[in-house]
Amino acid sequence: MLQPLIVLLQAGYYAEPAASRYSAASTGMFFLIIAIGIVGYIVQARLQSVFKKYSKVQFPGGLTGAEVAEKMLRDNNIHNVKVTHVGGHLTDHFNPQTMTVNLSDSVYSSSSVAAAAVAAHECGHAVQHARGYAPLALRSQLVPVVQFASSSAMWVILLGLVILATTQNELLCWIGVGMIAMSALFSLITLPVEYNASARALEWLQTSRTMEGAQLAQAREALSWAARTYLVAALSAIASVLYYVLLILGGRRD
Repeated sequence: MLQPLIVLLQAGYYAEPAASRYSAASTGMFFLIIAIGIVGYIVQARLQSVFKKYSKVQFPGGLTGAEVAEKMLRDNNIHNVKVTHVGGHLTDHFNPQTMTVNLSDSVYSSSSVAAAAVAAHECGHAVQHARGYAPLALRSQLVPVVQFASSSAMWVILLGLVILATTQNELLCWIGVGMIAMSALFSLITLPVEYNASARALEWLQTSRTMEGAQLAQAREALSWAARTYLVAALSAIASVLYYVLLILGGRRD
């Protein structure tokens, strides 16, 4: 991903005048965001395909996703987290506020390899919480800030660009960029949280002999594709911040 960015910056640097320089770079960054979005769509489609494939592979032990989750929690001496059912597809999540591992329709009652992998991953978050895993705690603290920032940032930037065009005052624009940067920071912090939860899940599946051989490899593949969706989201968030920075710089008068 670095090479396209270097080309874009070099193209922006040698163009004249300065406003055109940043405008060209911001346009290039816009297309980079689109490219990342396409890659994200491909990764998401692959994740759905892998999950569908391994949803048809029955878990050798016959345990449902809910039973796998309960077993992993017990094995980690976690007794204050409840396994519950939520509607939807791949809407599984751990909620530290209610201390619940919430499993979706396709996971809770399913005895497939995919269901077991997802259930173990969500319990990985519960283990992180119980062990005081710092990135998870930081991400939880950022949730209300990011929710506000993501819903307001675009309006702040649009108003800031109007003010910039008439008064050359950039303050509001940079406030908006800072709000978008909070979402990017959240995406970056999410990466170690998700990768670590998958690592904990796979380690437990293996050491507890809940999964072995081909089934363990299938679970690893499913969780790897899920993790890649977070990586693409982080790249997209970073590119968005750079795009708006270049857009603001391009709005300056020479």
